[in-house]
Amino acid sequence: MSGQSRRTWERSMSLLEVEKIDVFYDDVQAVWGVSLNVSEGEVVGIIGANGAGKSTTLNTISGLIKPRAGRIVFGQQNVDHLPTEKIVESGIVQIPEARRLFPFMTVQENLEIGAYNPRAENVKSQTLREVFDLFPILQERRNQLARTLSGGEQQMLAVGRGLMAKPVLLMLDEPSLGLAPMLVRTVFDAVRQINEAGTTILLVEQDVRHSLQLSDRGYVLENGRVVMEGKGGELLEDPHIKKAYLGV
Repeated sequence: MSGQSRRTWERSMSLLEVEKIDVFYDDVQAVWGVSLNVSEGEVVGIIGANGAGKSTTLNTISGLIKPRAGRIVFGQQNVDHLPTEKIVESGIVQIPEARRLFPFMTVQENLEIGAYNPRAENVKSQTLREVFDLFPILQERRNQLARTLSGGEQQMLAVGRGLMAKPVLLMLDEPSLGLAPMLVRTVFDAVRQINEAGTTILLVEQDVRHSLQLSDRGYVLENGRVVMEGKGGELLEDPHIKKAYLGV
């Protein structure tokens, strides 16, 4: 975590408030009374085992799933019953697990389609330059089909497409999934740069060590419930985290 990010957090205001949400898939409850908050300028991590409710929480914030109870407030606006496209327009952008690119479109076409909302469309050319500055390999590959990229390049493209939507809050779901260790560091370095440039980050990641090293604060989900929360560095030193998630 950078000093700049820490200073930003200390003087920032709450940007996202998730208050006691219950989430179901049909009649099966997946999330139980989850509350979390993200302040402007922070990196906040959510960690937990497979099936803990991490992705469900992000999908609920994005509007892909509607909570049966609780509320979600973003920038002082209740967004939990808005359609997904309106949530994106408000500034919440999610980069889903498994990237979900358009494989038979070029790199540049994938990026440009990310700027479909009116707020992002107006500055599309400038944002595209910023994405190419962050990921120069994408500029080299701009005319290639997305399906021809390596796994790491596809993840960079997914992140770049998310940035094209001009997020205020960028939510990343397992950005290091399936990547070699060197590429994992590259992705996390990019997330750090995105945050230092002013974008607030909510990060779901099974690489607990990298996630908590990057995060100002973290939440631990187990069986659909928040069981721990705290500063990233403090959670890394917690005996339960070391035993359950770090194998120490």
